[in-house]
Amino acid sequence: MNIKDHLRKKAVKFFEGAKTSHDWEHTLRVCSLCERIGPAENADMEVLIAAALLHDIGRAEQDASLGAVCHAEKGAEMAEPIIKELFLSQSRKENIIHCIRSHRFRGKCMPETTEAKVLFDADKIDAIGAVGVARAFLFAGEVGAKLHNPDIKVEETKPYTKEDTGYREYKVKLYRIRERILTHEGKKYADERHAFMEEFFKRFTEEYDGKR
Repeated sequence: MNIKDHLRKKAVKFFEGAKTSHDWEHTLRVCSLCERIGPAENADMEVLIAAALLHDIGRAEQDASLGAVCHAEKGAEMAEPIIKELFLSQSRKENIIHCIRSHRFRGKCMPETTEAKVLFDADKIDAIGAVGVARAFLFAGEVGAKLHNPDIKVEETKPYTKEDTGYREYKVKLYRIRERILTHEGKKYADERHAFMEEFFKRFTEEYDGKR
């Protein structure tokens, strides 16, 4: 069994009962984006796909803690014994762990290797565009948020509450993603998806306010 198939069997178990905004399907989409972006960036694809499959295994811990636990840090910790079993050099194993630890948008660890940068971009690209909009509203539903909350300033709202709407996610995070993309190839995907997302939320607020 190759490393990809081996890790798929390991990783999928961590997503049993996962919330749909960050479920196994998200991981598979990120893997697909890595497979498209990675070759153009001359990434070590074995390292990259291993990291992509494991990048969100700590997500349940973050959700259960209402954001107090960093899923990237926790995921890197959880991945260590899994990675240790692989027939890879120590430096490649360390790179996989680094990729996982540094993939979070709000994380403290910055991506330093090519593989970490590609994973970071792939994960962020899945958060914007049509899929990103859908995921933002899925997450809002998971935490019991309203459809929209126009009477409260975004700066005064809190995550993991009824104020954490899809529009809030767009204003505090999603519209900033394009400027944070790290790879040349990733920017192509991000530019297109950002344009769609921007147009969607413009239309959304106009319809919500009864202007269209």
